[in-house]
Amino acid sequence: MSTFLRYPTAIEEGITKIECLLESDHNVLKGAIEPLISRRSLAILLLQKDPLLWQKVRQEEPHFEAIEMVVESVQCQFSDPLVLVIAKTRHQTAKKFEELAIVKIKKKSTESEEFFHRLTVNPITGFPILFLIIYLGIYRFVGCFGSGVLVNHFQEVFVQQINPLIDGIAARLLPWTILQDLVAKEQGILTLGIRYVITIIFPITTTFFLLFSLVEESGYLPRVSLLIDHLFKMIGLSGRSIIPLISGLSCSSTGSLVTRNIESKRERFIVSLLLALVIPCSAQLGIFIGLLSQNFTALMIWAIFMAFIFAIIGSLTAKALPGSLSYFYMEIPPLRLPHIRSTLTKTYSRVRWYLSEVIPWFIFASVIIWFGNLIGLFPFLVHGLEPIILKLGLPPEASTMFIYGFFRRDYGAAKMFDLHHAGVLEGRQLVVAAVTLTLFIPCLSQFKFMLKERGLKTTIALSSLVVVFAFSIGYLLNKILVISEII
Repeated sequence: MSTFLRYPTAIEEGITKIECLLESDHNVLKGAIEPLISRRSLAILLLQKDPLLWQKVRQEEPHFEAIEMVVESVQCQFSDPLVLVIAKTRHQTAKKFEELAIVKIKKKSTESEEFFHRLTVNPITGFPILFLIIYLGIYRFVGCFGSGVLVNHFQEVFVQQINPLIDGIAARLLPWTILQDLVAKEQGILTLGIRYVITIIFPITTTFFLLFSLVEESGYLPRVSLLIDHLFKMIGLSGRSIIPLISGLSCSSTGSLVTRNIESKRERFIVSLLLALVIPCSAQLGIFIGLLSQNFTALMIWAIFMAFIFAIIGSLTAKALPGSLSYFYMEIPPLRLPHIRSTLTKTYSRVRWYLSEVIPWFIFASVIIWFGNLIGLFPFLVHGLEPIILKLGLPPEASTMFIYGFFRRDYGAAKMFDLHHAGVLEGRQLVVAAVTLTLFIPCLSQFKFMLKERGLKTTIALSSLVVVFAFSIGYLLNKILVISEII
């Protein structure tokens, strides 16, 4: 294949010059590769500044400075790093071999697939397509339909019919008020925790996972990575980072696990911070869109504010942390119509997994809240948070929303839904609450995964930063909205 593989002229000239300057054959991987690799291969590795070979040549070659000058001279003739130029050349050559070896039976289909591929990755057409998918998928389907129509219907049935039934059964079967409070009434396991799961979490996550499975099945998701790669580089990330960030929309714990696929430790830290700070889980996202969509200005303020914080935090963290940008390579699957059976299977599996994660946490939170009320701890925490909550321009009742959010982000969002429907949160307060709760401390579930993936010191540092930052931003936003009188 080396006979057919020819790099751009400047690189070929650089290879020749380096071959002439090398005085010995460097068996960098002695014992692993035999016989010695060719001088041409050594020259190509040096042009890419292979760390192992570069260090060896620096120590042993008398003409190292001349070799370094050749590398710098060749690099000056390209805007992209040489490692990327060489990789692209190899990719193009491999593609030519593929075209020669494969008989294309459906030429029309291939041409149309290439046409749609270019539409999705070209910034001029790709971003409008992305915004259209966000509008129809996230806003209309998950927000308006899932969080609006379905949640309202489920809530009405549960509150008007099922909750009174549970309260009645608990009163008859459990003679002690303490036990009745545990399973029923205002904050019981069944009337609060399980109600949140069935009436709020289930419809929102089902619509979100259905949308996510459709996008994944179509092959569109990797193209989003390509599309935003250049934008992400401004905040020290590559397009590959979109995968854990989108996974974090389903559940921040999942996003934290997916960061394992990111090679750069620096990039993993930035993504972990953004997941802990800015990215809402699917239930939060659906509830916020469903509540804020009633006032388009409020929804835009929340979306623009979160995008701004995302960009600023990413940029500042990238500048503060040492290291360089990682290179972005990703296999791009063909675009195709989603297979219905596969899409439904994935949706079912994800909803089942999510509920299996959520239900124990919601029951656990309900028990802790019941016990906290029993010993007076919960009212104490609510009272302790009230001064901070009042500084945000929120009513004292909003304290419970943040305590719930400590157990699970979606638990806190569900409480926010209840407060809004009770008439406690409206207008400006709803926007401030949504922004602050989005930025609030990672829930116990994500905290556990962060602890496992990032270590105790990093997890505590990130969580502490998030708490202070969330309330500071909430305070600042409330002041801005009060002065501007936008809402």
